[in-house]
Amino acid sequence: MPTLHPTLSDITARIVERSAPTRRAYLEQIDQARTNKTTRNRLSCTNIAHAVAAVPANDKLVLHAETAPNLGIVTSYNDMLSAHQPFQTFPDRIKAAVRAVGATAQVAGGTPAMCDGVTQGQPGMELSLFSRDVIAMSTAIAMSHDMFDAGAYLGVCDKIVPGLLMGALTFGHLPAVFIPAGPMTTGASNKDKARIRQRFAEGKATRQELLESESASYHGPGTCTFYGTANSNQMLMEFMGLHLPGAAFINPGTELRDALTEAAAIRALAITDRGNEYTPVGKVVSEKSMVNALVGLLATSGSTNHTLHLVAIAKMAGIIINWDDFDELSHVVPLLTHVYPSGSADVNEFHAAGGLGLVIRELLEAGLLHDDVLTVAGEGGLRRYTMEPWLDGGKLAWREGPTAPIDPTIVTTMSKPFQADGGLRVVQGNLGRAVIKTSALKESARVIEAPARVFHSQAELTQAFEAGELEQDFIAVVKCQGPRANGMPELHKMTPPLGVLMDRGFNVALVTDGRMSGASGKVPAAIHVSPECVLGGPLGKVQTGDTLRLDTSTGELNALVDEAEWNQRTADLPSLEANQLNTGRELFVTARNTVTSAETGAISLLG
Repeated sequence: MPTLHPTLSDITARIVERSAPTRRAYLEQIDQARTNKTTRNRLSCTNIAHAVAAVPANDKLVLHAETAPNLGIVTSYNDMLSAHQPFQTFPDRIKAAVRAVGATAQVAGGTPAMCDGVTQGQPGMELSLFSRDVIAMSTAIAMSHDMFDAGAYLGVCDKIVPGLLMGALTFGHLPAVFIPAGPMTTGASNKDKARIRQRFAEGKATRQELLESESASYHGPGTCTFYGTANSNQMLMEFMGLHLPGAAFINPGTELRDALTEAAAIRALAITDRGNEYTPVGKVVSEKSMVNALVGLLATSGSTNHTLHLVAIAKMAGIIINWDDFDELSHVVPLLTHVYPSGSADVNEFHAAGGLGLVIRELLEAGLLHDDVLTVAGEGGLRRYTMEPWLDGGKLAWREGPTAPIDPTIVTTMSKPFQADGGLRVVQGNLGRAVIKTSALKESARVIEAPARVFHSQAELTQAFEAGELEQDFIAVVKCQGPRANGMPELHKMTPPLGVLMDRGFNVALVTDGRMSGASGKVPAAIHVSPECVLGGPLGKVQTGDTLRLDTSTGELNALVDEAEWNQRTADLPSLEANQLNTGRELFVTARNTVTSAETGAISLLG
């Protein structure tokens, strides 16, 4: 077994020590829950009668006998969103698979599944981040009927998988298997899509051309094929051992996808406490598996949204991770993939070129992953996830995955990484602390010193661009976009105009207490600035014309303003009333008032 990298060992030990009291309390809680048999064994006859009244007669007999496990399905199905539309057929397939082995399954409940692509730049985006915590709560409600021996969780996209996992961890004594739907087949290239978006921003492409381009990219069932938050979720479920090995990027509607769905359901039954392989999710999600998740995010240039989500997920399991852990690991974990936006390939091409199995193999051999972790796949630790699923005479089996890149321009080896670090940095200074993704940045964009242009919304920046007011070097400061201000919407609408200005030769960057898309790329963006402006964060004091410096190599994020003047300034903040009405935002007052900082996971749960 390869020797663990010393930085990996040190960070893991630090997390274990930091988390000791809360992790101990969590493990005691889930052990007690198992002892109390919070499954249907303790339900009254009336309780059970309500729960099985509508099931088929044969299933009712099995449930009444209480001798076989019952699988609870929590689904994020809706037929508006391509990523979740395939889940329509999954429950029936799962039920049939478990009946064949003498068990049962029931749909325990559903969760909301909103799409940042649909709400991008719209008021509904201000509910997006909060939807993660709503999903966690709705998952808990679904599982609270105490009818289940394990959970099967159907989700793919941005807030859905983190929310499902957060909810599942409140039932940490039960096994949890995550079942993805897979990416849509490849359509128009991401490079062409980005080019048309920039041309539209410049007025050189019509709205009809833009719509045709977008529709050619997002064209069928399955998740978007760029490597944003949705596909980063699927990567994380593999690195954390919550998928069956190799399940992440198999397209929907294929025989292999169907076989994996059925096998995942049967595997969930095998790891309940009724058998000999009891594998509760609260112990699968451990300090070591969280470190593996951080490494996977860095090695694949995953979504910056996970600097929020992984912190929140860990907290639900009594584990405390922070941005310094991300930053320190990023210095030793190399970038092994070039998938859009850090490259031109999509996830289908990445999967064909060797995929996650090859990346995991390379990192394990370098001592940059913990192999000795619990996974839903059983014995063999994380190394099981170097294997790939296939159909052997029509039956699902696993074989050794690629041991070398099929296309080294898409996925590479530890000996020839695309860059020596993981491309995620913490920057800090008198403007606060922020994260920045550097994996897709040109060398010339890694240090920007320029005058600030202050905006209070992405719409203001877009209007200034369209009016020709931004033909210069500048750092855009977009204030009051944090969790407390307006729910921390993604600000992806600014990417095309800022990208156009970069292509015109201007040095531009973005600093904000808001989020960017999981597909953020070539524009240097210091995001999630904490503390946020409405909580007294110093970013609120920036004025148009102040010289700012963003240096990704030294980790500097400063306003180069005389210290005495800076200390005397007060924040210039806009009214937030418009962000609290309509599109359901009225219902989220409590969430806005209680949500924690971006650095602590932007959590509106737990008080």
